[in-house]
Amino acid sequence: MPATSRYVHEPERRPVTALPSIGARSGPGAHDDPVTDASVVERSWSEPDVFAVLFSRYADDIHRYAARRLGAEAADDLMAETFVIAFQRRRGYDLSRPHARPWLYGIVTNLVGQHRRAEARRLKALARAAGASPAEGEPLEDRVAARVSAEHSRARLAAALAGLPARHRDVLLLIAWGDLDYAEAAQALGVPVGTVRSRLHRARAKLRQALGGSDPTALHEETEETDRG
Repeated sequence: MPATSRYVHEPERRPVTALPSIGARSGPGAHDDPVTDASVVERSWSEPDVFAVLFSRYADDIHRYAARRLGAEAADDLMAETFVIAFQRRRGYDLSRPHARPWLYGIVTNLVGQHRRAEARRLKALARAAGASPAEGEPLEDRVAARVSAEHSRARLAAALAGLPARHRDVLLLIAWGDLDYAEAAQALGVPVGTVRSRLHRARAKLRQALGGSDPTALHEETEETDRG
């Protein structure tokens, strides 16, 4: 799979530190815990420290997603704020939903939405930084040529993402970078599944138009549906 299939630029991984009184860094097997997120949230109503389990399970994922959208420097604050907001709102959590991951991605996506101009500037900067062409006829080793090609692909993808409406970019990146399915993305954004499908269809159509028919954000073969719900 090409390097650009998952990201424009993979930020340097930073250790995710604990939030005071909320949690610690996730460890191996955290996602295999049989206790549901909903039961953790419910128990945290009377035992607030239990909410640390959700931090342990999802902090790295939320940090990675925030870093891909706004850069590593902003990701620390966005990740921390996501869990602070989630903790404050935990009594309003829908306990019929066993998995809290879409809820957390919805919170961090809303926080990203408060930095739309910063995200657009970052994407445009990535496009400019990686967009310079090597001098024509310049001899390059194969591995250097491959790297240049990858950088050009990232540049074109960054520029294409910057040109998407924010609501379309949110859906596309929740699915491509957050690994949410349609139903989870709908839950995260508070919209019908049909709206997610429609926005995703339009976003990918615009990407293909901008990128000469390719869609490097597609992680697997999907049936193109035109549900405009």
